[in-house]
Amino acid sequence: TAKLAESIIKTVKQVSYNPVNKRIIEQLVGSGGSIGANYCEANESESKKDFIHKIGICKKEIKETKHWLRLLAASNPEIKTEIKPLWQETHELLLIFSKIKTNALENLKIKS
Repeated sequence: TAKLAESIIKTVKQVSYNPVNKRIIEQLVGSGGSIGANYCEANESESKKDFIHKIGICKKEIKETKHWLRLLAASNPEIKTEIKPLWQETHELLLIFSKIKTNALENLKIKS
């Protein structure tokens, strides 16, 4: 997640800072960096329910990051090739975090 955030930062440094890109960049860097921060919080959760909740927040941030990557590509078609692997990475993270949440929910039911 940290490497994804670093790659996002590196990529957005390539685009011009105009009113449209300004908003997209700020949102993208925020949501992209928030994935890892929320994952750190999930790993330090105080209960299984807290863990599940924080993993859910990670998933929301991943989905938001995918959205902003799409908009960045639409407004800056010249860097679509750099954005595509970032979008793919966020998609793979979404699948991973979805599985983590599903497994955690199943484990919670078994222990209850």
